[in-house]
Amino acid sequence: MLFRSAEVAQSSPGKSGVEAATARGALRRFWRSARSFWRRAPAWSLIALLVTCVVLQLLVQYRLNFWNRDFFNALEARDGRQIAHEAETLVALAAASIALAVTAVWGRMTFQRLWRDWLTRGLIGAWLADQRYLRVGFVNGQRQNAEYRITEDARLATDAPIDLVVGLLSSLLTAGLFVTVLWEVGGSLDLRVWGGTASIPGYLVLASVIYAAGTTFAMMAIGRNMVDVIERKNQTEADFKYVVARVNTRATVEPQEGDAETLAAAQKAVMRQWRRLCGQHMRTTVISHGNTLLAPIIGLILCAPNYVMGTVSLGEVTQAAAAFVAVQGAFNWLVDNYPRLAEWMSSAYRVGILLEAFDRLDGAELALDGEEPGSSTLPPT
Repeated sequence: MLFRSAEVAQSSPGKSGVEAATARGALRRFWRSARSFWRRAPAWSLIALLVTCVVLQLLVQYRLNFWNRDFFNALEARDGRQIAHEAETLVALAAASIALAVTAVWGRMTFQRLWRDWLTRGLIGAWLADQRYLRVGFVNGQRQNAEYRITEDARLATDAPIDLVVGLLSSLLTAGLFVTVLWEVGGSLDLRVWGGTASIPGYLVLASVIYAAGTTFAMMAIGRNMVDVIERKNQTEADFKYVVARVNTRATVEPQEGDAETLAAAQKAVMRQWRRLCGQHMRTTVISHGNTLLAPIIGLILCAPNYVMGTVSLGEVTQAAAAFVAVQGAFNWLVDNYPRLAEWMSSAYRVGILLEAFDRLDGAELALDGEEPGSSTLPPT
């Protein structure tokens, strides 16, 4: 039955052990196919460019953090000359940051375009070779919908990884760099306990770790089913497109009375999965949006006691608060990227399943080339 896989999926909210193992196997199959692309010189050149942009952008952000301190100290001192100097410095830093951001966008999108082109050509070649398109409809009882996986899932599977990897690298470097700022600028917090005084060294670092751990745990708990929900949504979308194409083809030969009901059932299945996805996004938004609102305020509140006691200046408060936000953004990489990570895992899984279907038809793992006939290099950038 056309919607059998989607209906079975809806009967259980999570994946069984066998399904989880299948998903891991499909993801590994996807990455094995990607190795042929990632080993090529253009890919490594673009990766080197993106890493360079990340490091230089981080240095600019680090300098901006100290600019924040100097500017607000000048503002507090009503020093017009220093304020004008800091304004000039800001223009230079902003220009450098913008230039690096534009270069990173070019490198990232070029990488995505080349990878998608390579993967799509490889999938199309494998699908057409030996008339596999006639034999790959059902494999292991699951409809493959190769057209959707080649056009849509291949795009999503190649779009997200470079963004996620570069973002993760930036987050790790940011956390390591700005934690030192929090430790040095934030200093210690003295609390009166039972008539005495207790000092908490590096309390901003400790607070940042606790806060980030709490938001990350909450996001993982709330969004634990998101990958499964997105995968089922993509499957029903693919089934819907298949039904429309089949009805259209059949209508030119011999229209059938049940076509309208078949299309309505397919659309209803899609809408049901979209409602589930909407609910999942609403729940994760509570955490992600709440974190966006609270992190800057919490940083200022935590700095307030030392400012009131006169141990730090206004500039140091804003510097520490900005560093707190930067560290939070780094620690909360998973919180900010969870929906996209789930979307990527779903699409990569579906591409991997298609590759495994080709493997089963041939009785051996297919070597995905993705090159045009007679070509030994990637297409020009």
